[in-house]
Amino acid sequence: MGAPSPGRSYPARPMVGIGIIVLREDAVLLIRRSRPPAMGSWSLPGGAQELGETAIDAARRELLEETGLTVGDLTLVAHADSIHRDAEGRVEYHYTILDFAARWQGGEAVAGADAGAVAWAPFDQLDAYALWSEAHRVIAAARAALAAPA
Repeated sequence: MGAPSPGRSYPARPMVGIGIIVLREDAVLLIRRSRPPAMGSWSLPGGAQELGETAIDAARRELLEETGLTVGDLTLVAHADSIHRDAEGRVEYHYTILDFAARWQGGEAVAGADAGAVAWAPFDQLDAYALWSEAHRVIAAARAALAAPA
């Protein structure tokens, strides 16, 4: 896996990022990032939306690329801003992330592009993955949204 695409670091404006929260009865799907930003950290699957791509299409593409999984209905449940500054305080990365939730429908998750590993993290063990605080918030929002009657 190479460096981030040109234009993603030190951008002139925020980029749209997509997060996908795939839930099964007792766990959420996580990936270990293999590229900056947050290389080596556990995270929700996701990445940058591409020009001409809808947010839903980006979510489906990123999930498939990073985990090999497909899902049914996606629900927009939250958004977050991820801003990374360099040592001089300049904005190196800035993503406004749209977080979509879906229920796992089956299949084996395998690490793909941008993912060094995948894991089904039990809800009561999320602290072991040292997730970004916003990930905890959007996972909770996804659980609430998908638990609500349709």
